Parts: sequence; C-alpha cells; structure tokens
Amino acid sequence: MISGYAIEGGRLRPVPDPLAHPETVVWFDLLSPGDAEEAEVERLVGIDVPTLDEMAEIEDSSRLYVDGGAAFLTATLATRADTGHPVAAPVTFILVGHRLVTVRYDTPRAFESFPTRAERLDLGCADGETVLLGLLDAIVERLADILEATGRKIEALSHEIFRSAAAERGGRDFGGVLAQVGSHADVISHVLASLVTLERLVAFLGAARTGIAADKEARTRLKSLARDTRFLAEHATFLSQKITFLLDATLGMISIQQNAIIKIFSVAAVIFLPPTLVASIYGMNFSVMPELSWAFGYPMAILLMIASAVASYWVFKTRGWL
Repeated sequence: MISGYAIEGGRLRPVPDPLAHPETVVWFDLLSPGDAEEAEVERLVGIDVPTLDEMAEIEDSSRLYVDGGAAFLTATLATRADTGHPVAAPVTFILVGHRLVTVRYDTPRAFESFPTRAERLDLGCADGETVLLGLLDAIVERLADILEATGRKIEALSHEIFRSAAAERGGRDFGGVLAQVGSHADVISHVLASLVTLERLVAFLGAARTGIAADKEARTRLKSLARDTRFLAEHATFLSQKITFLLDATLGMISIQQNAIIKIFSVAAVIFLPPTLVASIYGMNFSVMPELSWAFGYPMAILLMIASAVASYWVFKTRGWL
C-alpha cells in the first residue's frame, strides 16, 4: 500500500492517489509494498527501494548510506509494545531531493499519529527533510511514552515482589511475577535497540544532509533529537538494570519460599522423631518388658510420646528456628 502526502501551509495533506499525482507528493509512505508498487515508486523518484532482507541487515554500512544523492536511513522500531509482546520492525527513511520516502512492513504508532497531527497543526513541514524531522520527533516521543508506562509497571511489580511477598509469607505464586518480569524486559530491550539505531541515524543524518546542516532551525531540532535519544537510551539502560535486579530478587524469593517449605518438613520430621523412638522401643518383641503387664503402660507410652513431641517443638520455638 502506498500513501502520499503533500504540504499546504506547513501542514500535511493526504493525496488520494499519489501515483497519479506524484508532482504534488512530498512524502511517499510504502507499507508492505508489492513488486509493482516498488517499481512505480522507483521510476517516479529515481531510487532503488530496499527489500525487507536488506532493511534487516545490522551493519551500519547497510543501514546508513548515500547512493546517487539519496540518503538511506534504516532504524529498528519497537511496535506492538502495548500488547506486551513487542516486535522489532525495520523502517527505512529515504531522502531524495526534497522528498521523503518511507518503507516499512509494520505500523509503528508514530506513523498513525504523526500524519493526523500534522494535518491539524502547523508543525513546520516544508519539505521532505522537515517532514522526516517531525516524524522522528513523533517516534522518539512514542518511545518515551512506552518507557514511562513500562517504568510505572516495573515500580508496581517491585512493590508487589518485596511488600506482598513479606505479607503473604511464602503463599505468593512467583510464576506470574517471572512472566511479568520477562514481558517488561522484552519491551525495554526492544525500545533500547530502537533508541540505539535512532541515535546513529540522527548522527548520520546531520553529517549526510547539507541542507539540514545549513538550516539553523533544522540543526537545532536535530541536536534536540540526538539529546533526547541519548537520554532515553540511558533511562532504558537503567530500567533494564532494574529488571535484572527484580529477576534476581524474584529468583531469591522463590528460593526462600522453597527453603521455607523444606524447613517445615524438616522440623516436622525432627518433632516426630522422639515419639517414633518411644513407639519403636515399645514395639520390640522381647518376652521380658515390665511395662507389658502394667495396667498404665499404654497411657504412659502415649503421654511419653506426646511429651517428647511437645518438648522438641518448644526447643525449636525458643531458639527461633520456627
């Protein structure tokens, strides 16, 4: 699918049939394009649209390069973070002349929110370069929202692990907690990967596009983007470290819970050991045992077993082993 946008008064305007009126289009947005659509855009714009396999390559030389005067910039963006199962989606931004071409096979939230917002508000869109800067702003803002939401969930999870576990005394099911820790770690790792690729993209963009470097406002926006991505990457690293700590803490809680269960069985075995000894003694088949003919022999044995069990429990309790 191909979407096209023109610019009117600093605002984006959707072009109903961008291939029929390419002269008005400033931004071509290709979503899972077919071979025919790729060929048509390549003919109109004069570039070679990268394939999904080419976009997925991780070398900087394959992601950030200039070819025939066009700048190819590929970033990995986290999508579907709200579901708890994020996906890493490569997105390529191509600046050719004063046009922007984006190629993607998924739909990050910014590609839905930015065109709508830029259609209602004057965001300073004048050409493909300023559209790209606005789109990158929206992407970074979306990643910041994901980090904020995940950070709140991590704080709540931390409270649940350390406060609720102490109150429930081993009755807590930490299997669900481990699942939440893994889900949050997945989201943070995808966001961090996105920020790292965006930081490299912004640095390359400033060096590759002389138009941006010459425009003071664009240069200021680019520096702001670089600063935001760097700070967000540091925050994501902090959250990743906290997730690692919570994982270790959860495993420690599970170990404590298991030890408490084993401790109960061990104490129960020791408490019932003296009564078992008494019962074993009086269960021996010797012909001469004075208590066998004694009328109070059976009650005495029962009381002796109960007294030995109570005495063992008292010793454990007074020493703080229970």
